[in-house]
Amino acid sequence: MGASGPLRIGVAGLGRAFTLMLPTFLRDERIRLVAACDPREEARAQFARDFGAPVFDDVERLAAHPDVQAVYVASPHQFHAAQTRIAAAHGKHVLVEKPMALSMDECDAMIDACDRAGVHLIVGHCHSFDTPYLQAREIIERGDLGRVRMIQALNYTDFLYRPRRPEELRTEDGGGVVFSQAAHQVDVVRLLAGSRATRVRAVLGRWDPSRPTEGAYTAMLWFDDGAFASLTYSGYGHFDSDEWCGWIGEMGASKNPDDHGQARRRLGQVQSADEEARLKARGTYGGPAYRPPTVAAPNPAHQHFGPLVVSCERGDVRPLPDAVWVYGDAERRREPLPAPAVPRFEVIDELVAAVQQGRPPIHDGPWARATLEVCLAMLESAREGRDVELVRQVSLRK
Repeated sequence: MGASGPLRIGVAGLGRAFTLMLPTFLRDERIRLVAACDPREEARAQFARDFGAPVFDDVERLAAHPDVQAVYVASPHQFHAAQTRIAAAHGKHVLVEKPMALSMDECDAMIDACDRAGVHLIVGHCHSFDTPYLQAREIIERGDLGRVRMIQALNYTDFLYRPRRPEELRTEDGGGVVFSQAAHQVDVVRLLAGSRATRVRAVLGRWDPSRPTEGAYTAMLWFDDGAFASLTYSGYGHFDSDEWCGWIGEMGASKNPDDHGQARRRLGQVQSADEEARLKARGTYGGPAYRPPTVAAPNPAHQHFGPLVVSCERGDVRPLPDAVWVYGDAERRREPLPAPAVPRFEVIDELVAAVQQGRPPIHDGPWARATLEVCLAMLESAREGRDVELVRQVSLRK
């Protein structure tokens, strides 16, 4: 680990995002959780028991704590901007969950606050951190296959029927699949394309009046070197595209195909929006149905975001949870990926390299702002039925 020791992190928000990152924090010796804040008393009590660390009910007191070096902003989308600015004002580095924010102005304010304070801003976890995509990018950068010309990305899940708080079903509050899921897919596609996106055209699906937000989309994304990408997502819980990934789920664990329809069946027992919000809270950190993660053995495969093929001038690249397949003119080969010892270790790689080694991160503020610009442009394109030009894009940092 070196002389710097573990990076000391304070957590802002102990909900679903933190629950998903917790196995990483528990297994990665480069990290130590030293404080947390959350409005829920039961979550604060759980954290105090688990880590013997101070807990607070507001982010200001968390960010002011002298033992905190970096703040992990894992709160709901609408709080990302304000909490990032508070952390930066106290001189703390920031790891903020996707989406970075809900508007370009908020992104600008977050970047400015961190720049003024001289602290790093990294946005993740988003799936472009995942090893299959990083390895695919490395294969592309070898140059044997020529330039990227086309990308096809799709994902079919039951996202819309998992328990939600009311604002997660309101687009204007950051709900729906564009803010929550396109933020992943756009980030992955931009990473693999490697050049600046220039314009987008999108159509969106709102097909269930009981879930009044976007549940599906298809978008075309063009890049300044002539490449283009097709992005499709459905969260309506019918076809499961993990079938095309060897029944390895998004989190890298094996899935049982016989569980089809489970999310809809569970939601069908809920009688009100308040009951649904309570159901979600029950399973998150500190809730009565919360189950601590098992750290004895990690998942055998890497996390991913659905089937994807990158077409280059002289071959195709297909990242999968356990390998990357390369299809050339006369051969196809499988480049296996070693099983991850720590889930989402790639996020910690980038965070530690930035904070302790001064290495500029890939997933910095301008990168994440460019992803949000694409997401906002998808909403605008669908609303107005036209292509939308992109003006705040950046290229992949080499």
